[in-house]
Order: sequence, then C-alpha cells, then structure tokens
Amino acid sequence: QLQLVESGGGLVQPGGSLRLSCAASGFTSHYYTIGWFRQAPGKEREGVSCITSSGGSTNYADSVKGRFTISRDNTKNTVYLQMNSLKPEDTADYYCAARLISSCPSEPKMYDYWGQGTQVTVSS
Repeated sequence: QLQLVESGGGLVQPGGSLRLSCAASGFTSHYYTIGWFRQAPGKEREGVSCITSSGGSTNYADSVKGRFTISRDNTKNTVYLQMNSLKPEDTADYYCAARLISSCPSEPKMYDYWGQGTQVTVSS
C-alpha cells in the first residue's frame, strides 16, 4: 500500500511562489509515476503536471507551462511542484496521485493512490 502526503500549500499574493511536496511511503514508492492535480470549488479535478518514476519524462497542463516545474528526489521519496508567477486562477486544492505504469495520463481515474490534498490560495 502506498501512502501520499502533500504539504507546502498556503496563501500567496499574485506573482508569488510556492513549492508543494508529495511525500510517498510504502512499497517501492520510487517505482511510481506521480501526478499533481488540482480542484477548484465547483470545478472538476484537472491534471497539472506529472513525472515518471525515473524522472525522465514530465508533462504540464498548458495553463501552467513555463510557470510550474515538477521534480522528484527518489532518495527522499518525494516529488515537488515548484509554482512560480502564481495567478488567482491557480487557487485550488492540490493533490498528488500515483500509478505504477510509467506514463503520464491526465485523467484522474488512471491513478491508483491519492493524498489528502493541500490548499493553495492566490489572492492579494
């Protein structure tokens, strides 16, 4: 069983930065592809970014390209999402999710394990 715990959310002004962390524990957590998703009030959960187990492949939603960077440190079983130039429309609950297959689909249903989420609010 894989457990995921997100941290790093908070309140930030527009143009600011945050770094989210997704700490994984459990059986061979570094073998998993990790995706970041977000869900704003009244909206569906959407894919933000993803990184494969080796870190060799990443992808980003068009809305965050050039502003967000995903990375992982398998020695720490942690995946990071560095978010720069934040906008009010980035406000949402952010979740990390894991899947064993080494590819990065954007559909939430393709992921097997989920964290509890961390809230990000971008507001002046």
